[in-house]
Parts: sequence; C-alpha cells; structure tokens
Amino acid sequence: MSAESPGYPPNISESAEEPLYEIQKKIYARSVSGRFATWRWVLVWLTQLVYYGFCWLPWNGRQAVLFDLVERKFYIFGLILWPQDVFFLAVLLIICAYAMFLFTAVGGRLWCGYACPQTVYTELFMWIEQVFEGDRNARMRLDQAPMNAEKFIRKTGKYSSWILLSAWTGFTLVGYFTPVKTLWGSFWSFNLGPWESFWIFFYGGFTYLLAGHLREQVCKYMCPYARFQGVMFDPDTLVITYDEERGEPRGPRSKKIDYRQQGLGDCVDCGLCVAVCPTGIDIRQGLQYECIGCAACIDACDQVMDKMGYPMGLIRYSTEHAVEQHWGWKDILGHIIRPRVVIYSAVLAAICIAFAWGLATKPSLRVDVIRDRATLSREVEDGLIENVYRLQVMNVSEQPQTFHIEVEGLPGIHLEGIRTVAVGPASVVPVTIQIRAPLDSGKRGANRIHINVASPTDDKARVHEKATFFLP
Repeated sequence: MSAESPGYPPNISESAEEPLYEIQKKIYARSVSGRFATWRWVLVWLTQLVYYGFCWLPWNGRQAVLFDLVERKFYIFGLILWPQDVFFLAVLLIICAYAMFLFTAVGGRLWCGYACPQTVYTELFMWIEQVFEGDRNARMRLDQAPMNAEKFIRKTGKYSSWILLSAWTGFTLVGYFTPVKTLWGSFWSFNLGPWESFWIFFYGGFTYLLAGHLREQVCKYMCPYARFQGVMFDPDTLVITYDEERGEPRGPRSKKIDYRQQGLGDCVDCGLCVAVCPTGIDIRQGLQYECIGCAACIDACDQVMDKMGYPMGLIRYSTEHAVEQHWGWKDILGHIIRPRVVIYSAVLAAICIAFAWGLATKPSLRVDVIRDRATLSREVEDGLIENVYRLQVMNVSEQPQTFHIEVEGLPGIHLEGIRTVAVGPASVVPVTIQIRAPLDSGKRGANRIHINVASPTDDKARVHEKATFFLP
C-alpha cells in the first residue's frame, strides 16, 4: 500500500517505521572508588568466601554443608534435615520473603546493589575485564580497534579467565550436592557422572552468560524484582536520589567562578554518575526501575563535589519526603518506623522465633509404625493374640544410639522378642516386633495402643507413637 492510497495513515511513510525493540548498546561502566564501592567489595568477598569455602569445611568426619539427595539428608553443620523436615524449608522461604519486604520498605534495593549473585559476579567479571583490557576508555578503544596480536591476547586472557571462574562456580555448586572431595577426585580421574557434568556446565555456562555478557539486561528485563519493587516503595523508603533543587540548572563551569551568580546549580554536568552506572541510567532523571541501588553514582558525584569544593550529597541515599522537606538524618530515621515496617518486623520476628524454637526442640529420634499387612492378628501359644509391626527407627543425631522399645495401652500387653535396637549416626534401621496381649484384654476389633521408643541417655530421643491392636 502506498502513502497516497486510501486507508493509509496520513504523514506516515515506510521510511518512518520505528523498530519494534530497543537497540541494545554495550555499557562500558567506569570503575569508581569510595565508601559504597568498598562495601560492595566487602560483600563480594564475604559471599564468595561463604559460597566457595563452606563445601570444603569438615564437620564430624563429613562435609560441613552437604545436601545429599541420594541419602535424602541435608547436613548443615551440626543440623541434619530429613524429608520429614520439609516444613522447615517452607518456613525458611517465608522468612526470606518477609525479610525482602522489610528490607525493601526500609532501604530499597539493597539486596540488588550489594549481595545479589548477579551483582556479585558482574563485579568479579568486570574486575577481570579491567585487568586485561584497562579502564573504560581503553576498553572502548580496544573494541573499536581491528583485530591484532595485542587485542587477541587481551580478549583471550579475559574470556579464558571468565570461563575458569564460571567452571569453578559450577563445580562448587555441584559440590554441595555430591561430596566435594569425591567430586574433585572424579574430575581428575575423568569419571564424572552425567548429572554432575551437566550441572557443572549448565550453572557455569549461565554464570558466564549472565555475568559476562547479559549483565544489566538481566536486571532490566529478566529479574522480576525490578518490576514489582514499585509497590514495595513509599515516600519514606531510602533510595538513591538526586537533589534536583540543589543541582539544577546544571552546567560546566570553572572552579574559580561564582556559579551562583551565573544561575547554576551544584551539578557540573560531568556525566560521571552515568559513566559509572552498571545499568547505564541517568539518576538525575529521577528514580527508575533499572536502578539497582549500588550507589556507584554517589561515590562518583561525591568525588566531583569534593574537587569543586561543594558540599557532598548532591546524589545520596535519602527519601522522597526528606528531599522535598529538607530533612536531616535524624528526621529520616524517625520516619523509618511506620506501620508497614512495624508489621513486617513483627511478623518476621515471630516467624524467626518459631523457626529457631522448632530447630532447637527438633527431636533426635523419629519412628514410623507400619502394621504387617499379611494378617491382622493371629493366635499363639497360651491363648495370646499377636500383632506384628514394622518400625522404621531413625536416629536423627550424629551419635550412635541404643533405643529401648516398650508397649502400653491394654492389660497384659507386652513385647515378644526384640526390645532394643542399635542405630548408627544419622541412620535408619527397620525393626520387626511382635506384640502380644490376652484375648480378653480389650474389645473385639481395633484397640488403641502406644509404642514407646526412647534412649536412656538422650532426653530428646523419645517417641510416643499411636498404633492399632486387633483382637478377633
């Protein structure tokens, strides 16, 4: 259809078509130093020491943190979680959710800016990139230059280091599910299992892709947190803000002139706040969903203000109300305690207390009682009625235990045969027991009894299980 034909929108031609998607431009983030950059690196080192180190820590002759899916046991230092403890996992997820609500309501995207794996590994990959390719301007010149020996060596060194770090990250992840020393031996003997190999390459590959190449696109387009954070903010939430009243109108100037007489604000329009931003936004345009709260722009702006002899804090952590009403930190902190923060804090504290109490009082013994399905009951010598049960005795502790078995609930009821069972640390032992009772000890049909299993040395290792005894 031509532009002159009927039905074609006026003043629109084929050459004026807009692209459906935004053209992606590579962001060359400039490195910056300062107090917030220092805190980011503190969190990088802390999180990676935990991640890369905990799987190598020994504990009671085993790995300190191990999620053994084959044996269906989760070892977390002295704590052992079994499939029956899935309740604790659910509570832990609830705690994480409420903690996110609370921290976001108070301090915005602190998690994103300092502890999110995407942020942490992007920092590491960018540091490697800077080591091999130089600062921001050097990287831009290198990418625009034709391929030569120097560019090939620098790019090869960078990508090789990224691959090694990604592979080690994937190996460490698998080391939390397969004993890491066993995994290490299998790796050097070229005897890795198919699933171990898959997950090492899968997780390592995504680490390389997300931290090395996608970077800010993950935060802008893939992370759901960036999209729903707006409903968790309010005018008293601490976020990175640009003081427009103080900074505008912006413009370059000499340090020696009286910029106030020329009608200028404190912003010298140097563009450093944009150059250091890992997502490439201009914080002077207001709070945007792409902002991850890393505070790199604060460090950059404070350095410029210091050089110009202006007060720091043109870009700072503040709240919408604080900027509008010129509050100081005392007023800002006074408005942090507000209804939603109180509610989140109260609920989070209650759940954490219940979670800690549940872990502290978690029994070190579990027993499952299963009736013998072959027969409900049978008559044995002396006219007694016998029922057969199968017990799954689980020693949840890491010490070997000997448990005594008793039965109660009917006159004359007693155990025949096995009365004690020895169970190794974190082990399950099946036990078949025979329980006998006189014919006239109860009503015909089902009778409620209790099977007691207890350790003489551990008060927490006591179980009082219900069972049904059939009399013909």
